[in-house]
Amino acid sequence: MSFWGRRQAMGWAAALLGGSILLSRFMGLARDKVISYYFGATEESDVYFAAFVIPDFINYLLAGAYFSITLIPLLTELFRKDEEDAWRFFSAVALWTAVMSSALCAAVVLWAHPLARWAAPGLSPQAAQRLAFFLRIVAPAQVFFLLGSCFSAVLYLRKQFQAPALTPLIYNALIIALGVLLRGYGMSGFCWGVLLGAFLGNFVLPVMAVRSGGGLRWRWTLWHPALKRFLALALPLMVGQSVVVLDEQLVRVFGSLAAVGTISWLNYARRIMLVPVGVVAQAAGTASYPFLAETYSAGHMDQFFTTLKTAFRNTLAVLIPLSVWMMLTARPTIVLIFQQGRFGTADTVETVWALRLLLSVVFCWGIQQILGRAYYARQDTLTPALIGTLCTVAVIPLYYVGATHGGARGVAAASAFSVALYTALLGLWWQRRLGPRAFQGLLTSSIKITFVTLAAAAPSAVALTWPTRWHLANVYLQAAFELMLSGVVFAAAFFALGRLWARDLVMPLWDRLPLATRGRSRR
Repeated sequence: MSFWGRRQAMGWAAALLGGSILLSRFMGLARDKVISYYFGATEESDVYFAAFVIPDFINYLLAGAYFSITLIPLLTELFRKDEEDAWRFFSAVALWTAVMSSALCAAVVLWAHPLARWAAPGLSPQAAQRLAFFLRIVAPAQVFFLLGSCFSAVLYLRKQFQAPALTPLIYNALIIALGVLLRGYGMSGFCWGVLLGAFLGNFVLPVMAVRSGGGLRWRWTLWHPALKRFLALALPLMVGQSVVVLDEQLVRVFGSLAAVGTISWLNYARRIMLVPVGVVAQAAGTASYPFLAETYSAGHMDQFFTTLKTAFRNTLAVLIPLSVWMMLTARPTIVLIFQQGRFGTADTVETVWALRLLLSVVFCWGIQQILGRAYYARQDTLTPALIGTLCTVAVIPLYYVGATHGGARGVAAASAFSVALYTALLGLWWQRRLGPRAFQGLLTSSIKITFVTLAAAAPSAVALTWPTRWHLANVYLQAAFELMLSGVVFAAAFFALGRLWARDLVMPLWDRLPLATRGRSRR
């Protein structure tokens, strides 16, 4: 069997995708480190980050982030009945995706100037002109993102996660490479890296993997009867936008109304916050979805709810302690990663505040990443879309008030509240419609893991102050020691206390550590 043809079970799939996302997040941090070093939190960096508002909206409008979610249940059913018919359906979806995405991206290129004013209304006229130039480079990348999502859906269906795991690594590597090589031209080099990375990493790689991992049978067809069902599933996601999907764009749009540098501060903080979200929450949601869809389609409801409860429990057991420790160490983290070159101490202060506010609701990201996919596994895309749209409309005034009265901190607070509100409503509606089976024991588990986490945070906070007594001349060396000591103390206290007070939650985490595995093998 070829490398691309190997299938993974849910545990290995989560580990593979989690490792990929971890590397991708670190590469994203490296990319932002390069940006902060050369451009800091300036108008040029604000313009670059704002350049993604319109292209990302195209992606959301065509439900690009949900292509796998909408395609997998239909492809699963069609491949089970008639493989040839399934390939005709897939070809029709991919062809219309190419047509629609190309048309929208062409419109962005033609009307880049007025769209730039809409994307970042607070920018100066000169910055808006620069933004229009960046838009014309970045927008065509969405064609490759969307088409690549179609082929990735086939790979997820086959439970072949190798290519999707490599996709973000290639994408980020090319952005960094071209950004550094072309840094003399401002941030346009990073924009060209986005375009090339999307083409090679998000499009070419999945196509090659589908062909070599089980075959690709392309059929030139514009229509298939299942397109009606696909549109019925995708249309709510196209029209109804979730606040967690639009949050990054709302942060950029309203961040432009605050001081210069606000968009950059929020982006740097959000980049770090997304590390635990991506590594734990997104990986768990992505890996569990094919299994949730498969068990629900087969009518195995006990297994469906068991998979859902296990995903919730394991995700919160990691996200709660990790986010609390990251809140404790926000200052040395920002100092070590970003405070260098044109990124100064004043930028650090604002970014730290934003990061702590965003980290306070990381556990909500974990819940909604999994629960949203549980809705989609039931082929219910309407409910999350309606709830998400209502939340988005309700919180837009909060973003405006936060930006005009609180700057970066106000926008970050609005973002955190929005995610918490959406998660709460999504869970309440699920419980009302399907009962509490998915959440049985979750509150007790969350209380136990939170208690252990807070108990472990106390000695970790004390350890955080030790390096300041050593009077180290190098601020980066001191920040590194602060992170190392507080991390070691927190981990030791967390596992020691967890073995006593939350053994059922902590020991599965301990058993997955390499040292614990080696210890068991020796015994």
